[in-house]
Amino acid sequence: MGARSEIDRTPAQFTAAVEQVRHASLRPEVVVDEMPAPQRIAPHSFAISGDVLVGEEELATGRFILLHDPAGNDAWGGTFRCVTFARAEVEADMAADPMLASVGWSWLTESLEAQGSHHTAASGSVTVVRSEGFGEMDADGSSAQIEVRASWTPLMDAKSTMATHASAWTDLLCAIAGLPPLAPGVIRLQRKRGVR
Repeated sequence: MGARSEIDRTPAQFTAAVEQVRHASLRPEVVVDEMPAPQRIAPHSFAISGDVLVGEEELATGRFILLHDPAGNDAWGGTFRCVTFARAEVEADMAADPMLASVGWSWLTESLEAQGSHHTAASGSVTVVRSEGFGEMDADGSSAQIEVRASWTPLMDAKSTMATHASAWTDLLCAIAGLPPLAPGVIRLQRKRGVR
């Protein structure tokens, strides 16, 4: 009876949103798995992780977390919140460009816009990290990463569904991995997901 009453307390609106994420059309380079969601941020949450794979090479990784508070959250300005993280290696000279952080943020906003993912209250940060090996680590050379951490309140309508927000996140992953946008007419995949 405990498991059944737990299911009964899950709002239908959240269940529907999770199913939309699970059936979102994704970039073919992105492999997605369900993962444990944070439990203390909101009464209901769901999370997926994704890796951009080209051949055997992992070019980017990230997470998409869907939060839901049926009572609403003043900071969100709604009952749902999307939280994302995306990280990729970049060339060291690219990391030296002072505009890279702004470009990283534009990859997120352009991905949301391209998918028709209406939203409000977007916030986040873009971090660029560059490291150089010295001494015993001199052979490691230099490396650099970009990380985009963001959240926004999705506005849902007939065209802007939770699926479009998840699709926009995979577009962000591909953008930071350095992959071009999909050409018009290229079909996105609906991939099966598992628990990692």
